[in-house]
Amino acid sequence: MAADGLITIPSHHGPQETMKRLEAEVKAKGMTVFARVDHAAGAAAVGLSLRPTLLLVFGNAKGGTPLMQVVQSVGIDLPLKALVWQDASGNTWLSHNDPGWLAKRHGLGHETDAAVGAMTGALKAVTTAATAAA
Repeated sequence: MAADGLITIPSHHGPQETMKRLEAEVKAKGMTVFARVDHAAGAAAVGLSLRPTLLLVFGNAKGGTPLMQVVQSVGIDLPLKALVWQDASGNTWLSHNDPGWLAKRHGLGHETDAAVGAMTGALKAVTTAATAAA
């Protein structure tokens, strides 16, 4: 579990390619993509500059609903989100919330361990595939 609840991993690809790969992996795992937000485009629309910063909102009701059935407030953190961003040195990163941290944040008990574990595994699989060298 990440101490601050945020897991950040480096990508071997640029921001656009990392996002393209992430979205493909999410869909291949049977998850739904709910939204794709281009924060840099939003900044540009109001005359501001921002390095590439792309957000993907995705999930699966079979994975998230069991958590919300126990503690509905976890719905503020679901569906899952992943942020692909470029730092000032031109490196690309992928960040996401740690499901274990979300479970702790919302006081979920051990009855959700299997669902949280499955969510953690799915996130690791899609983010690792999206950021790995080709």
